[in-house]
Amino acid sequence: MDVEEFVRHRMDEGFCNDDIVIKLASHIKRIKSVTPAYAESFARAVMQEVENTRGLTGDFFSYERSGVRMGDLGVGSRGTGDFFAHRQIARIIGRTSASVGVDEMDDAGAVLLGSRGKAVNKNDLQKTSEVSKPGAEGPYIVCTVDGMHSRLSDFPFLAGFHVTRATLRDVYVMGAHPVMLFSDIHVADDGDVAKIFDYTAGITAVGEVMDVPLVTGSTLRIGGDMVLGSRMTGCVGAVGVARHLTARKETRPGDVILMTEGAGGGTIATAALYSGFPEVVDATVNLNFLLASEALLASDALISIHSMTDVTNGGLRGDVYEMAETAGCRIVIEETKVGSLVEPAVAKMLLELSIDYLGVSLDALLITAPRSAVPAITDIIRGTGVTIREIGRVEEGKPESVLVVDGVEQDFTPRFREAAYTPLKKVVESQRCDFEEMKMKVRRAADAAIDKKQRVIERIKPESS
Repeated sequence: MDVEEFVRHRMDEGFCNDDIVIKLASHIKRIKSVTPAYAESFARAVMQEVENTRGLTGDFFSYERSGVRMGDLGVGSRGTGDFFAHRQIARIIGRTSASVGVDEMDDAGAVLLGSRGKAVNKNDLQKTSEVSKPGAEGPYIVCTVDGMHSRLSDFPFLAGFHVTRATLRDVYVMGAHPVMLFSDIHVADDGDVAKIFDYTAGITAVGEVMDVPLVTGSTLRIGGDMVLGSRMTGCVGAVGVARHLTARKETRPGDVILMTEGAGGGTIATAALYSGFPEVVDATVNLNFLLASEALLASDALISIHSMTDVTNGGLRGDVYEMAETAGCRIVIEETKVGSLVEPAVAKMLLELSIDYLGVSLDALLITAPRSAVPAITDIIRGTGVTIREIGRVEEGKPESVLVVDGVEQDFTPRFREAAYTPLKKVVESQRCDFEEMKMKVRRAADAAIDKKQRVIERIKPESS
């Protein structure tokens, strides 16, 4: 519970200060083991701080509100609403010197080492030679960050394990060898300190096996004193080095699409836990993707791969759609070749729960490459014990994704949200707003943020620049 928001809402509703203090103090006593006097003092202090920050104006104290709530737009729910929001973020960032920037919708970005005008020295090249094939372009620094699954707050080890595996996947699919991890964890005021330790243990379990050290991080409380409860959230990021980038934009007509088996990660673990299938969680705890990727990066086959991605963002529906948009190609997927790549226990659960396996994160590896390169790639992946199959192709044509079912092509665009994979998400999915109206409002708010950025840049930039 956010006590600051509690006060702001009730002030907006016209409640008098004393009534707000009484109601807030009552809530505080329900959650914290404190005296009535402490609860009242706490509530009055919150009231004073809220009053001190109300009505402030100017670029640093206010922002143009869109009037659209995160949940209504589906931000974080890996569907069309979420993709639209991320496109606005890319607009605010604008064009940069990055070799792979946020506008390309990859899960990691890449910058050419020395691209800011600094010479690439021999020591830098020496360090990267151990993890990249000599003679290729680069070296590139690749960076990414992933947020832990919000519903794994009460399962810190799983939260740390799966978010670490996710961030390493994002580095690998860029053709990069991960070299370090960083983490951030926020636990609300009433959360047990041990959550931090269990979360860190989950991160380092993956890091130690893959020999990628956790080198830095941050530990804070959610909202400081202003949030009651034990909710935890956080993220893990990774930095890697690459010479041959395998970004989505490199997908080309004529490519074959390969996909590995997938058992899911945080999303599938969450679906299992909150739908009464805890035994399925065990299937998600593996490093198959990372080990297969490591083998690819150590091989000569890497240079023949055009692009790689992991099946996460709204499932295969979302990722294939984004690949087609980014690369300007038509992508065709054969449904009959995909279903058998879902881990059996996971597939059985999804079927019983009526969850669309094509619209949920499976954490499988997706590769596009020329047909001539397929035998070498599949041999390497299968050599690690991971199943991989051809599931589709890339064609010339307007950017779109299609699904072939019983020989007939069907639309394969992502839904407004990813497949509803918990009982609560099924309820949320039943509520829909006018998407076009929301987009208009959100775009206007993004425009306002861009204008503000420019005003501040003009104010702070040195005279000589």
